[in-house]
Amino acid sequence: MSAPEASQAASQDNVIRDPHAVKIKRALISASDKEGLEDFARKLAAHGVEILSTGGTAKMLKDAGIAVKDVSDHTGFPEIMDGRVKTLHPTVHGGILARRSDEAHVKAMEENDIVDIDMVVVNLYPFVETVKSGKGYKECIENIDIGGPAMIRAAAKNHEFVTVITDPQDYKKVMDCMDKYEGSITYKLRKQLAATAYALTATYDSNIATWFVSQQDEEFGFPRRTSFSGTLKQVLRYGENPHQRAALYTVDDSTRPGAAHATQVQGKELSYNNLNDTDAAFELVAEFDGPAVAIIKHANPCGVAMGENTLEAYKRAFACDPVSAFGGIIALNRTLTKDTAAAILDKFCEVIIAPDIAGDAIDVLKTKKNVRVLTTGGLPDLAQRRRMVTRVAGGLLVQDSDNGQTLEGDLKVVTDRAPTKNELADMLFAFRVAKHVKSNAIVYAKGGATVGIGAGQMSRVDSARIAAWKSGEAAKALGLDEPLAKGSVVASDAFFPFADGLISAAEAGVTAVIQPGGSIRDDEVIEAANARGLAMVMTGMRHFRH
Repeated sequence: MSAPEASQAASQDNVIRDPHAVKIKRALISASDKEGLEDFARKLAAHGVEILSTGGTAKMLKDAGIAVKDVSDHTGFPEIMDGRVKTLHPTVHGGILARRSDEAHVKAMEENDIVDIDMVVVNLYPFVETVKSGKGYKECIENIDIGGPAMIRAAAKNHEFVTVITDPQDYKKVMDCMDKYEGSITYKLRKQLAATAYALTATYDSNIATWFVSQQDEEFGFPRRTSFSGTLKQVLRYGENPHQRAALYTVDDSTRPGAAHATQVQGKELSYNNLNDTDAAFELVAEFDGPAVAIIKHANPCGVAMGENTLEAYKRAFACDPVSAFGGIIALNRTLTKDTAAAILDKFCEVIIAPDIAGDAIDVLKTKKNVRVLTTGGLPDLAQRRRMVTRVAGGLLVQDSDNGQTLEGDLKVVTDRAPTKNELADMLFAFRVAKHVKSNAIVYAKGGATVGIGAGQMSRVDSARIAAWKSGEAAKALGLDEPLAKGSVVASDAFFPFADGLISAAEAGVTAVIQPGGSIRDDEVIEAANARGLAMVMTGMRHFRH
C-alpha cells in the first residue's frame, strides 16, 4: 500500500460512524439574525452542501462569495406579494416533509420533481423587537413571520431525516458534528434541535397572541386560551431551598426595568431568593417621586423612607428595623452616590439595585466585591398594565398587576377630627408601602419613613402588635426612650374587621389612621377612633398581597 493510500485508510479509520446519521446534501437558509451565518454557510459549502436561500440572506451569502441557489429558481415560482409568498411551495415543503424511508413519499417526490432538503436554517422576523421599538400596528403585523414557522415546524416534525437550526448558538455544535461524522448529523442532535425549534415557534406564537390581546379594548377581558413565554437568561444554583432546581427566564415582550433585565455590575451570582426580593424592593421604591430607599427581607420591607437625598433616605429606612435589615436587599429610586454606597456597605447586605451608579461610587463598591450590585437604567412604569401569573395545582391564577393609586382627593374623612397636613402626607406614604407588604399588613409611618411594619400575620391585630413591638425595639437600638410609633400614623392594607386592631395601634401612640373601609363593623371602628381623638380616612381600595 502506498503512503497516500495508507494515510487515506488511517483517516477513514478515525471517522466515527453513526447508522442513524443523515448526510447533509442540501440546506435551505433564511435567517433574519445573520450572526455567525457566513462562517456556518462556508462550512456547509466545504462539505459539498448545496445552499438554497431567499432575499437578504441570499444576497449576503453571494456577496461573501458563497454559492447560493435562489429559492425561486429552485421552485420555478417567483417571490410575490412583497415577499409574503416565497417558501410556501410544494417543492420546498415536500423536500422537507418527505419520509425518505416511505416508498410512496419517494415516488411522489420523483413524480413531482421534488428533491430532498436535509437541513433548514431559519430564524424568524423580529416581531418582539418591532413591538419593543414602538412601531405602529401595521408594521408589527408585517413582522409576523408565516413561512419561517411553517418550515421550522415541518423540519422539526421530520427530524428523523431533517436537521433544523433556529439559534445561531447551535451553529458550532452542528459544524463540529459534521466534521466528526463526514458531513452528517446524528439523530441525537437532530432530536435536540427539533426540541429547540418547537420551543421557538411556541414562544413566537405566544408573543404574538399576547400582543394581540394587548391591542384589544379593555372590555375584551381574558382570552379563552392563553400562553406565556420567556427566554432562559440564567440557570440558578438552586431555588428557594438547595434541593429545588431553578432558573430565570426573561419575558420576551417586556423591557420593564427591574431585577430580570438588570445589569450586574459586580458580586456573586444571584440566587432565586435574591431575585425575588430584589424585584419586590425595586417595585416598591418606584412608588415614590422623591428620593426613596427600601430595605427588603424575604419579600417584605423592613424599612422604607424618603429623604432629601438617598443617603438620608437610607439612614431613615435602616433605623426602622436595624436587626432585620442585616443581610437585606437595598433598592434606590435614584442614582447610587459615593456617600450612600459607603453607608450601605458599612452594614452587611446581599444586593443593591438602583437605576444608575455614580462613577466615584464604583471604587467604594469594589471594597465589598461579594455584594451584588445591579443597575436598571430606569424605573418601572407603575401605570403599565401587566398580567401576573401564579401557578396552582393543575392551573394558573392570572390577574392584573396592582396598579391602584390612592391620591388625596380619593380619601374620605370618617372621624370627627380631620387629619393635619403632615398626617395626611404620612398616611398616603404608609398606604403606598402597605401595598407592598404581605397581608395582613400594618405600617406605622412618621415624617416620610416607616417606623414599624407588621407583615403576613393571620390576624390583623397581631400585625398591629408586631409592628408596635418592632418600633419599640428600633427605638432601643437608637437609644431613644419612646417607641418610634408614638406620634405616627398607621396604614392597613384592608379594613379593620374589629376595633381591636385600631385600638392596638392607638395604644402604640398613633394619631391618624388610613384604611380601605368596607367592614360591616366600620361604625364600631370609627367610634373607637373618635373615642381616642384619632383622625381616620378611608380609601375604598384594598391592597391584599399574598
